[in-house]
Amino acid sequence: MPKLKRHKGLSKRVKITAGGKVVRKQAFAGHLMSGKSGSRRRRLRKTVVCSKSDTRRILDKLWRVG
Repeated sequence: MPKLKRHKGLSKRVKITAGGKVVRKQAFAGHLMSGKSGSRRRRLRKTVVCSKSDTRRILDKLWRVG
């Protein structure tokens, strides 16, 4: 049976911290920014930590034990 491959698209979009948390970029920051307030735009620039349930799913796709 062949080896299973990790999800390459996901591995480019998330980062695993030293403590095992998954960090991702905020959604809704790609375009149409003129209609959003300045504070919202600043908040969208930052990265966020994924929830526990999402972390488990992401680590499974990346073939890491979570």
